[in-house]
This record gives sequence, C-alpha cells and structure tokens, in this order.
Amino acid sequence: MDTLLDLLNSRSLVDGEVRDALDDPADGSRWAREHGGDGTPEELALLRRARDTLRDVVRGESPPTALRPLLEGVRRVPEITPDGLRWTTETPPHARTAVEAVLAWAATEENLPGRLRPCANDACCLFLLDRSRANRARWCSMAVCGNRAKARRHYERNR
Repeated sequence: MDTLLDLLNSRSLVDGEVRDALDDPADGSRWAREHGGDGTPEELALLRRARDTLRDVVRGESPPTALRPLLEGVRRVPEITPDGLRWTTETPPHARTAVEAVLAWAATEENLPGRLRPCANDACCLFLLDRSRANRARWCSMAVCGNRAKARRHYERNR
C-alpha cells in the first residue's frame, strides 16, 4: 500500500507550484528504482498514466474499469511451496510497479473500503489512507493541511 500512496502523492502542490516526482527523468528514475522498478522512460510513462488514472478513480471521477488497460498482459500464477500456496504476479517488465499500485488499490478497496481518499484541503492534491478506528481522518497531514483548515475556521469565527 505504500507504493500506492507514494505513487498517488508523487505529484504535489508546494507553494502554489505543482511538483511531479516522475516528470524529471533523473528524479523519476530514482523514484521508480526506490519502489522496485527499473526507471526506464517506458516505465515512467506508465507510472504517470497509472497515477493519473488511480487519482481519477479514487476521486470518483472515473469508474474502476478505467484501470483495466493497466492490467493488460498481467497474470496471477499459483505455486505450491513447502509453506503452502503462493501467488506470483507476472507482468511485462516495465509494468511491475504500476501493476503493484493497481493491485494495492484493489486490496485497499476490498479490505479498507472508503479509507483511501483525497485530502479535504481543497488547495492540496495529496491523498491519505485513513487507518484510524473512527475512519474520520480528513487531511494528508494534520500538521500542514489540518492546521491550516483549523486556523482558517478559527479566523472565520473570530472575525
């Protein structure tokens, strides 16, 4: 799930400027290698496409079926090991990290429905995975977005 959240949050808004960790070839290649990829231009293009599609699906702007093209050529193969049954995911080499993110999204939807969501701060473009018991987390960061929202409400009340 870390790869999923890291991929969704690889495009951020800092001081009003969009920063994309996958846009610069060197930075994008480093990001991909840190997440188990090889950092090729083909992989980076697929990661950007996967991120944008996942972002639209999580926001409800696209249906989950929009993810189907990202899973072309992917197979899950069962293997019996001394420890029991193990599933191996076979992907085209450049697609492994993007496929892992899509599979993590599917697992999150199944095991933690409604907990992956965009930050409630309209000026933020990050996502959060709410692991709280009450399922009431609203901000990607309480220290940044949460504090800004609370300060804004306090200012409005005391104006």
